[in-house]
Amino acid sequence: MANYRGRLSGPLRDRLDLIVHVPAVPVQAIADAQPGEATAVVRQRVCSARLAQQCRLAGHGVRTNAGLRGAAVARFCAPDADGRALLRRAIERFGLSARGYDRVLKVARTIADLAGSEAVCAEHVAEALQYRLVE
Repeated sequence: MANYRGRLSGPLRDRLDLIVHVPAVPVQAIADAQPGEATAVVRQRVCSARLAQQCRLAGHGVRTNAGLRGAAVARFCAPDADGRALLRRAIERFGLSARGYDRVLKVARTIADLAGSEAVCAEHVAEALQYRLVE
C-alpha cells in the first residue's frame, strides 16, 4: 500500500474523501463470522441521513454534504469546540491542507448525520480523521 500511496501526489490525495486500508480477511474469520448488521437497518440509517442533509441544505443549491463548497462547509459542518481543537492538532501534526480540512469536515458532518446527531462532535471529527490519515 505504501508503494501505491507514494505514487499519488498530495493534491490528488486531497481530492479523496475516504482512504481506507482493507486488509485480507483470514478464511477462519469468514467461516466463523457472526452475522453483521442487517442491510435493511443500514439502508434506513443512510436514507435518514440523506433526508437530514436534503432538509438542512434545501435552498442552497446542493443536496448532500459532499456538494458543499467554500463558506457553506464552515456554516453547515462546523464542529464543536473539542472537534475544532482536534482538527487544529491534526493540521499541526499531520500537515492537513485546507482542502483536506474541508473534506474532513464534510465527512464528519456525514458521520454525525448517520449517527442522528444535530451537532458535529469531536467523536465524528476523530472518525473522519481516521479515514483521511490512514497510513
